[in-house]
Amino acid sequence: MIHIDVALTLGDFRLAPRLQVGPGITVLFGQSGAGKTLTLEAIAGLLTPDRGRIAIHDRPVFDAAAGLNVPPYDRRLGYVVQSYALFPHLTVAQNVAYGVFDLPRAERQQRVDDLLRTLGIQDLADRRPAQISGGQAQRTALARALVRRPQALLLDEPFAALDEGVALTLRRELRRLVRDLGLPVLMVTHDLTEASHIGDRIAVMDAGQVLQVGDRPDVLQHPRSARVSHLLGIANVLQGEVAGSENGIAVVTPIGPLHTAQTGLTEGPVRIAIRADQIILTRPDRPPDNRLNTLDVEITDEADFGHSRTLYARLANATEASAPTLEIQIAPHPYQVMGVATRRHWRVHIPPEAVHVMQT
Repeated sequence: MIHIDVALTLGDFRLAPRLQVGPGITVLFGQSGAGKTLTLEAIAGLLTPDRGRIAIHDRPVFDAAAGLNVPPYDRRLGYVVQSYALFPHLTVAQNVAYGVFDLPRAERQQRVDDLLRTLGIQDLADRRPAQISGGQAQRTALARALVRRPQALLLDEPFAALDEGVALTLRRELRRLVRDLGLPVLMVTHDLTEASHIGDRIAVMDAGQVLQVGDRPDVLQHPRSARVSHLLGIANVLQGEVAGSENGIAVVTPIGPLHTAQTGLTEGPVRIAIRADQIILTRPDRPPDNRLNTLDVEITDEADFGHSRTLYARLANATEASAPTLEIQIAPHPYQVMGVATRRHWRVHIPPEAVHVMQT
């Protein structure tokens, strides 16, 4: 477990992360400049906060009030930086062994051999960094971080420099390794797809603060605010007003009243978030089925991303230029089967459970 609650002012930027990292992979996600790498550096002891406290497995390593600041080497953390920082003049085995130069030779050799074998790079032991691929360099850097048997692991954009195919393989390997070792891992990324694929938990960071943290599905499906929705790539964020209805709770919005499955909401102004992949496209010439949240729309534009299509649609009767545009995500197969490219007028259904109401 890593616990961090600190504050630090760097020029005009104020870093104030509050976060607990448990077993598994916690992804620290946010845009460039959010303070993600600075947070890792503070945990690792490379950056000294102005105030606050950091603890690793209940052992304080920084406490401003108590005057405690444990040196980086004694914090028992593994740290992999984005550039890997391998020594070019040392072999793969020597790079890994550098992390435990203080151990007896036989024990040091055994640890290195075990990790090289675990990470599948035992055949590269005598090669230098210039003679190995990016994926192999990443494995080497990870082995060097793990050779000291750390209590937690910090990863700063570990796959950013790799081709997507290599990165995909290494993400799976990292998840397996973390499961086997039982380590708490805090990994920085600005890639939402990567965060979604690898994180057990996601912490959304912006302007030096952690805005929301929780299990991956909960954070992705239930953003806490409009800002978190924006950072998570949810384009359908609308202003609304909660009002009662004979069919349950409805929110009056610019595209009409939308029913939600949420309960315990109080009347008043809110914002709603609707994920593009949760809007269901149906043909308008089929008999209506009286489902809640059904709208007639006109597709005004679309974008092809290969693995999916994004459709941009407005209400069919919208006359104002400021009328909201809905983003709808559809897979290539139904797009072709339904003949979406051949017509512009459609009907959409937004399931009540897809209408996420944010009262902050």
